Amino acid sequence: MHEDDQVSRGGAIPGADELSASALDVQIPELLAQVYEAAPTVERCHLLEPLLQPLGLLSLAAVAGGVFTNIRLRCGWHQLDVRPDDIQNVHAVDVVALVDYAQQVSVEAVDGLAQLLLSTPLLSASATAALLVAMLLRRARSRQSANAGAQEI
Repeated sequence: MHEDDQVSRGGAIPGADELSASALDVQIPELLAQVYEAAPTVERCHLLEPLLQPLGLLSLAAVAGGVFTNIRLRCGWHQLDVRPDDIQNVHAVDVVALVDYAQQVSVEAVDGLAQLLLSTPLLSASATAALLVAMLLRRARSRQSANAGAQEI
């Protein structure tokens, strides 16, 4: 990664090993938005589904000006199926807001995107996606270690 690689919050993207948990919470939404922007439309839909799943209607109305609310209303509560026409007005800034909110509600939903990225060749091919996967896996391992340590006490 070059020093001139920037995220929209104004900082260089550090290596996954250099980040604390709170820094990961800040960088992950930005990286996921970059992966989203580069992804084909069908894969964009798949990226959004696990992020929308844990959020209620009121939460969705509060995130990104409510751009995700209609998706949930169309799909209902049992089967979330994001279609290409659902995401015509979803931009990277909306994805950043969605990930920021989703990781407050269910960090596991965000961390679970690592599996999706790894299982989809079109998504996993970029350096940004590889860095994102490394960050997601590191955060998940860190959280598991913290939970195991807490159970021992």
